[in-house]
Amino acid sequence: MTEARKRRARDPEATREVILEAARTLLAKYGPEALSLSEVAHLAGVNRGTAYQHFETREKLIQATADWVADKLFHEVFGDSKTVEEREVEQVDVADLSDRLAAFAMRNPELCRIWLLQLLSSPEPENDRFWREYQGSLARFTRTDLAQPGVDSEVLSVLMLAGAFLWPVWAQSHAKDQDERENLRHRFARECLRISMYGTIKPEKYPAIAERLNEDGPPSRPARAAGR
Repeated sequence: MTEARKRRARDPEATREVILEAARTLLAKYGPEALSLSEVAHLAGVNRGTAYQHFETREKLIQATADWVADKLFHEVFGDSKTVEEREVEQVDVADLSDRLAAFAMRNPELCRIWLLQLLSSPEPENDRFWREYQGSLARFTRTDLAQPGVDSEVLSVLMLAGAFLWPVWAQSHAKDQDERENLRHRFARECLRISMYGTIKPEKYPAIAERLNEDGPPSRPARAAGR
């Protein structure tokens, strides 16, 4: 037994992290469909029995990876937990937040898509740390006089995150080098800001649509989606 394996045998948390690291590597390279606990165990340098002790099924392993992505997203986009808790919505640098989200998605495209699919299929998305803060901060924003009336924070959150995590697929197909990828990242973050600031339709040019939206009133949604 190698020294590394001996240390992991004495430290279950270290073993779990090695398995998760191997899972993240394989998921990022091949996607969730090709993931197997046997391959993860081989890459991690542990036997299959050890891998099954920590993660009974591949689904639990994928969920654990999604939880790891949520934590990374939280720190990359929002920063320190204490800072987030003390921050007022009026203090949020929206442009910087959009840029950090786009940058993380561009660096971790496959893992972000796995996280998004896990979130969308979850019956309790509010258990996800990043979603809870992201959607919750948008919900708090909609209750201030900084926001346009009638914004549905839950729908907007899904739209923004889906765009952020699918745009790298486009970038991968259309960027020839890192400079072009960086330019595409900047374009995405900028367009998200522009849409948030100005929208795409001039209300005075489409009065019937504006009237219909006003008649619909504010969005109704379950209590869980209302944010903190």
